Amino acid sequence: MRTIRLHAIFAAALLSAIAASAQQAPAEEPGWAKGRPKTEAAQRMAPVPAFPIPTAADKLPTAKFKLPPGFKVETWASGVLDARALRQGANDVVFVSTLFVGNKVYAIVPKGNTRETKTVIDKMEKAAGIEYHKGSLYLATHKQIVRYDNIDTKLDNAGTPTVLYDKLPGGEDHSWKFLRIHQDKLYFPIGAPCNICDPGEYARIYRMNLDGSGMETVASGVRNTVGFDFDPKTGRLWFTDNGRDWLSEEIPNDELNVVTGPNQHFGYPFCHQGNIPDPEFGWGKNCSEFVKPAAFLGPHAGSLGLKFYNGKMFPAKYQGAMFIARHGPWNRTVKYADVSVAWPDGKGGARVEPFMTGFVENNSYLGRPVDFLVMKDGSLLVSDDHAGAIYRISYGK
Repeated sequence: MRTIRLHAIFAAALLSAIAASAQQAPAEEPGWAKGRPKTEAAQRMAPVPAFPIPTAADKLPTAKFKLPPGFKVETWASGVLDARALRQGANDVVFVSTLFVGNKVYAIVPKGNTRETKTVIDKMEKAAGIEYHKGSLYLATHKQIVRYDNIDTKLDNAGTPTVLYDKLPGGEDHSWKFLRIHQDKLYFPIGAPCNICDPGEYARIYRMNLDGSGMETVASGVRNTVGFDFDPKTGRLWFTDNGRDWLSEEIPNDELNVVTGPNQHFGYPFCHQGNIPDPEFGWGKNCSEFVKPAAFLGPHAGSLGLKFYNGKMFPAKYQGAMFIARHGPWNRTVKYADVSVAWPDGKGGARVEPFMTGFVENNSYLGRPVDFLVMKDGSLLVSDDHAGAIYRISYGK
């Protein structure tokens, strides 16, 4: 009898465990995988992992880059793990942010004929958004925006920052930031928390006063921008925007957009690249309701940094042009990446063409451009988070 009872108890426990297992919800997909087809080719695709260590200086792809006649490129700094945004402080110091790997902000300091890389801020998750203004370094993570005052004299100990805003939503997908200050306003994005979804208060560009007050929406329907700048001639805000994933390998295109008025909506999640209704969220909407892109930047191009060239070194053709970092696709079979240049046409559109190529070899990334900095001599710095390097583009002698 006892043996029968033990078998009954065991059987009941086993059935209970099976029932509990059947009721458990399957593991939730990461946001980037939402909408991914079940095909074998698509299932193999995932975001390209960053190198855990920077590429050695003698292994960098610098010699393989191609530029228009008269331009040259050289390695300006190597060993800068996860190099993202670039901003210049006093005394020719260049601040460099990081994202997934670095979790820090560097300062690259001139030392005679060489440069020293210091870690100014460490152990700061998603420390991607930086801006320098009147001696202060502004830093945006995915959760807060802070300010380090008198940073030029505190490179060895930045101290405790002033918290300007601590109500950012955080999260993972498209939560990292990009900062610009224009006319005493601090501009930053809050990207969509997913590949495709109803974003609510996300998927917007915001601005606030430099003390953190007066937050307001600048543009809506912006899926994920981590690169924007103001046209020095018109004052208009131009920005790159990453298109949704998994619609197909060839569509939608990333977008180059320009804000020409208040309360403009740029389409996400209802309409992509200005003319493709979303198969889920586009019902009942018309693409004519939203602002059209100024130009296409390529399918899944990973378009990041955007900077108007305001130096004097480059030929007149490039004065007032935008340099754009196409970081390169991860969910596309054929890879590509480059630095492109775009010229506004004065009618809300733009012409785009490649400028620096050579980041891809044998369909693998040698490097991936992110952001730009126009130096005082008119040369252009380009950060590369994949190789952990910064390149300098110059023209002429």
